[in-house]
Amino acid sequence: MPADEFELWDLRVEVVGEASEMVCSHHPGDYFEVSGENFSLPEGQSFSIYALAAILPLLPAKQRVTDGNDWMTTDADVACPDPNCGARFRIRRTRKRTFSHAETTVVPLRPN
Repeated sequence: MPADEFELWDLRVEVVGEASEMVCSHHPGDYFEVSGENFSLPEGQSFSIYALAAILPLLPAKQRVTDGNDWMTTDADVACPDPNCGARFRIRRTRKRTFSHAETTVVPLRPN
C-alpha cells in the first residue's frame, strides 16, 4: 500500500428485532449506510435522531481495521436508547475501501 493510503470499512446499520417489541419509529429492515465520511439513507426512509445519537460514536471505530480478538470486531448490536423499546441496530462491515491521506485532509503527513 502506498505511504499515504489507509483502509476503512463501509458500514450498513440495520434495524433488527420484532416490530411488536418496538415503541419508537423503527421498522425491521430499515437501514442507513456509511462510506468514508458519508452517511446515506434509502430514498423515502427516515431514521430516529435519538437512535443515531446512540450509534454515532461507534461508527468511526467500526470503520477501522481491528484485531480479530478486539470486541469492536465481534460485537455488532446496539440497543435503542429508549429503555422501553426492543429495537436493536446491527452494525455490519460491508466492504473495505482504500483512501488517500492527501485526498481527505490538508494536514501533511509527518515522517514517523
